[in-house]
Amino acid sequence: MRQIVLDTETTGIDPLEGHRIIEIGCVEMVDRKLTGNNYHVYIHPQREVEQEAIDVHGITNEFLEDKPKFADIAEEFIAYIRGAELVIHNAPFDVGFMDHEFKLAGKNLPVTSEICSVLDTLELARKMRPGKKNSLDALCKAYHVDNSHRTFHGALLDSEILADVYLLMTGGQGALKFAHGDESANEGKPSDIIRIKSKPSLKVIRANADELAKHQAYLDGIEKKADSVIWRKSPE
Repeated sequence: MRQIVLDTETTGIDPLEGHRIIEIGCVEMVDRKLTGNNYHVYIHPQREVEQEAIDVHGITNEFLEDKPKFADIAEEFIAYIRGAELVIHNAPFDVGFMDHEFKLAGKNLPVTSEICSVLDTLELARKMRPGKKNSLDALCKAYHVDNSHRTFHGALLDSEILADVYLLMTGGQGALKFAHGDESANEGKPSDIIRIKSKPSLKVIRANADELAKHQAYLDGIEKKADSVIWRKSPE
């Protein structure tokens, strides 16, 4: 089973108002294990990034000046996600932008639903935690995922965090952790992962003679009030 945890950053909120994708970050999982085969790209949006958006993700117009346009990376991006299940927090937002970009690329590109399936972790969280806050930050707190390094939103960083949250939400494989470094150094390259090869042995603390004697006395007290103590019965 191949899943791609995906996030985007954009110039603004609504693609119908002309806003565009400026960053895509993807984390690959196969059979619920992080592979390190990630996808990360910054994109020139061919328009200005709104200041409100910059305040959220910190990506400036100057930084994007020499980045490729979406049409330049569309086919490689589609090849990367094709056939996978996309895992996205608030999927309608990101999928809406992706479909808008596919249409603008002018290459008769398919829409997202024709490329892969989508799992919305916000919808999943609302079913699992009704009436509670289910933002990514709230889920990090609920599932004890460290996001202290998240000063700004970032597509790759948020995908890495969401991958940890999703695995914990759905019951397993949280042993592989990403090593975070300079995001600019990771552009277009797989993130390193740290593999935890073994777990420390559990320390066994045995009762001493005094504690055993007190335990027997406690059972004696129970036995006076009951017909028998089940822990003292011999196995049949």
